[in-house]
Amino acid sequence: MSYLGKILFVCGCITTLFIQCEDTKNKENVFIEKLASKQIDSGKDSTTVSVDRSDTLRVSKQLEKMTPENVVSFLTAYGETHQQTRVAFNTPYGTIVIRLFKDTPLHRANFIYLVKQGYFNTTYFHRVVSNFIIQAGSSDNVSTQKHRYTLGHTYRIPNEIKHNHFFGSISGAKYYRDNDDHKTEPFEFFIFLGPKTATTHLDGNYTVFGKVIEGMDVVTQISKLPKDAKEWPLQNVTIKATLLH
Repeated sequence: MSYLGKILFVCGCITTLFIQCEDTKNKENVFIEKLASKQIDSGKDSTTVSVDRSDTLRVSKQLEKMTPENVVSFLTAYGETHQQTRVAFNTPYGTIVIRLFKDTPLHRANFIYLVKQGYFNTTYFHRVVSNFIIQAGSSDNVSTQKHRYTLGHTYRIPNEIKHNHFFGSISGAKYYRDNDDHKTEPFEFFIFLGPKTATTHLDGNYTVFGKVIEGMDVVTQISKLPKDAKEWPLQNVTIKATLLH
């Protein structure tokens, strides 16, 4: 092959490779656009789609911030397209598996959304009271507060009070007493361990939206950890939340 022929051959290979790469890129873009077109339309902001290119394309969807005005429509639509009910919390003391109730759909959808957005992975089991509760969903990390602002820090979930508290029940937290509507603060939850006599001020005031189905021994162990005067464990109890199918 002549020198000129070799140059033309190399150029042709490069051109073919470039076209193949562009074609692959275009196919990925079409795939992403199709997924984005199925995104829940919350009315204002456009969808942001991020792609993790590993063995397969996995799409993480970030929706518009939730607000007091759109929270019900947002969570209703999200819950219809995300039907998961089980979540595993990996902690330094073992794994806790929970099942979310389908008859509290707004709370279930909110919890699944927070898990999928990685929120709980920035938080701890930050309050422990032996023979009563352990509470999670907060931390002293700046990342936790940033995550709340990103997701929408002003919304609350309307109460879906249908269940009384029991050993292993999971409820949404409330930050203030003058809450006649018993709305739930969306980012924190607690697991109940106490006796029935300890539910007097809980039943009818907090929404029970799930229960522990594995790992109550881990919950009990965490509840007995050494803590400070504010009931914060002396050693941070980190969380890694994973959706189970």
